[in-house]
Amino acid sequence: MLWLFVALKIPLLALCWLVWWAIKQVPEPDEETPRDDGGRRVPPHPRTPLPHAPRRGPHAEQQPPAPPRVRPLNARAKTKAP
Repeated sequence: MLWLFVALKIPLLALCWLVWWAIKQVPEPDEETPRDDGGRRVPPHPRTPLPHAPRRGPHAEQQPPAPPRVRPLNARAKTKAP
């Protein structure tokens, strides 16, 4: 049991060393894009305006009339049974 207690400490020590090493790392400066924009993000291109809904009210164009109803040719009138 004592051997297992000692052997299982090795991964724990390796984890502690890895965390310590990651904390001590210095971030590399990014030379491609300077970060002197004051925190304001500019979109890469202007946005296109959204399409507008049709106007309603007295100034709107008149809607086209509804198409006429069409009955099928095989429709027959009901006859009274004698």
